Amino acid sequence: MKHVTLKVLCAIVFLFSFVSASNAALIARGFDMVYITDLDITILSSANAGAGSSFDDGFNHTDGRMTWDNANAWAASLDVRGVTGWRLPTALNADGSGPCIGYSCISELGYLFYNELGGTAGGSIHSSGDPDLSLFSFIQNGNYWTGTEDTASAAWSFFFTFGYQDVSFKTNEQFAWAVYDGDAGDIAILPEPGILALLSLGLLGMVSANRSSRQ
Repeated sequence: MKHVTLKVLCAIVFLFSFVSASNAALIARGFDMVYITDLDITILSSANAGAGSSFDDGFNHTDGRMTWDNANAWAASLDVRGVTGWRLPTALNADGSGPCIGYSCISELGYLFYNELGGTAGGSIHSSGDPDLSLFSFIQNGNYWTGTEDTASAAWSFFFTFGYQDVSFKTNEQFAWAVYDGDAGDIAILPEPGILALLSLGLLGMVSANRSSRQ
């Protein structure tokens, strides 16, 4: 009985805890966002959340690829659990220098690739084996736009699959991944109290039922 009750109580903690830590540097915020503590930014847990949006003007309107202008507009339009003010990641290095070209560039996406998810230069992030990959979904095999402009016609992008940063024409169709400055979990809208109450009653009922069945 004690083991069953403990499992149910753990489920309650999981459902009602808005913050679930994976490790000291990556913290899941709800089901939509991940806070990168070392950079003090929040990134969407979905790496292709723009797929099918009105900004999706790639090879088709459901693949998530966008021109640079559309990618910036998409990020700026986001409202995630009441949090606005999203942007594309920067191509500058974490120390403010750069941007650099090639492998091992520690831009915001580069930091996530190399420092947090165990990526190696030229190696597929999908085979890194890092458990924190489970915090993210729909990581695409292709380039992701950054918000850093290079020239009037080009901007920086990061090939997240293999950890390579380069410059692309703004008219190219590439993927977009949005970030937010700071911890979005501090201002995100939690589920309605009534919904939480119903979940609580249901789970407490499970505890009671399990206790009765064991007596």
